[in-house]
Amino acid sequence: MDTSRRSYAPINFADKLAQFADQWQPRVIAELNDYQFKIVRIEGDFIWHDHPETDEAFIVLDGTLRIDFRDGSVTLGPGEMYVVPKGVEHKPYAADEVKMLLIEPRGTLNTGHAGGERTARQDIWI
Repeated sequence: MDTSRRSYAPINFADKLAQFADQWQPRVIAELNDYQFKIVRIEGDFIWHDHPETDEAFIVLDGTLRIDFRDGSVTLGPGEMYVVPKGVEHKPYAADEVKMLLIEPRGTLNTGHAGGERTARQDIWI
């Protein structure tokens, strides 16, 4: 990020989410060292995947998110978060649209090594 144009304005999640409507396409809103903060809209079922090199933090801003695991699941509502440990296979699901914040290292693919049509382009800033 170009620090010569530094802004001292706060980052407003609702304002950022209002700038796009497509789902399953995370947008970077900030970086902290090598970690990116990404907002995303999701609805429906994702794919089974894991991230062998890193944990992944899910923070729900609006809606209800279920993260399925091979041996159970966790359900998150607004204001709740869950960290999926590295190497744990998981599959997010949202019956209705969920708006959330993801925190993960720069370069982390949303589909891990599973790939496929749901793999999002990286480093799209908003």
